[in-house]
Amino acid sequence: MAQNILDSLKDANLVPSKVIPADFTPTFHLNVHFPTKAISNGTLVRVSEVKQTPSISISAISPTTTTTETPEQSFTFMLIDPDAPTPDDPKFGYWRHWVVTNIPFSSPTTSKQSEEQTKAASMVDTGRTLTQYLPPGPKDESGPHRYLFLLFAEPEQRLKLEKSDVGGEEFVERRSFRAEEFVQRHGLRLVGVQWMRGVGDGWKGPE
Repeated sequence: MAQNILDSLKDANLVPSKVIPADFTPTFHLNVHFPTKAISNGTLVRVSEVKQTPSISISAISPTTTTTETPEQSFTFMLIDPDAPTPDDPKFGYWRHWVVTNIPFSSPTTSKQSEEQTKAASMVDTGRTLTQYLPPGPKDESGPHRYLFLLFAEPEQRLKLEKSDVGGEEFVERRSFRAEEFVQRHGLRLVGVQWMRGVGDGWKGPE
């Protein structure tokens, strides 16, 4: 599972990057479910398929992961776009689509019943939302954008952040988000990644 996501990230030129180091090894798998589509390793989505907020859950890649994280562990989650406004001219990347902090740790489970439940109950609902979800909106004439779902372990001392610490929520205030600086400033450690490709509903390129 870990190697699959790493291979797909490298193929998409997302590793190494400002937010994903070359030596990154995920310890959690991010499960991302929109109402009509699950996201996995670069799934192609159209604007109409991602209008609603997705549910997010995590599962440990290794059984030993749960022994290295404590009940006091909390996470920061973000969704960013490095390709705004277009992959050919990404002058506004990273575009900040969604940021949630102080997500409490809960022991991942693998039972079928729990997996179905997590599709309906998103872990980010238990955190502090600093930036509300803004649906991706690439234009039909743009090539596919790469959207990164990132999960970070927070430091032992609980983060006390306000919305102003990431920036405003108006449309133009979300552009040119320095995600790498935010991560470094607050001592965040990347533990999980998922990603998708997004296009307009009228895009005519290859699937």
